[in-house]
Amino acid sequence: MPKMKTKSSAKKRFKVTSTGKVMAAQAGKQHGMIKRTKKFIRDARGTTTLCAADAKTVKGYMPYDR
Repeated sequence: MPKMKTKSSAKKRFKVTSTGKVMAAQAGKQHGMIKRTKKFIRDARGTTTLCAADAKTVKGYMPYDR
């Protein structure tokens, strides 16, 4: 049986924790920070865990990262 391939875009953007949750960067921070509120910028700092539905899709992209 040949090995399954990992999506290169997924391995650059996501990380699976030891408990199996998927970590991702916060959305909406690439540009346009002037129009964002200070509260939004504060709350969107760092990374976040994906919801279960999105995490299932991402885990399909990375079959060996579990």
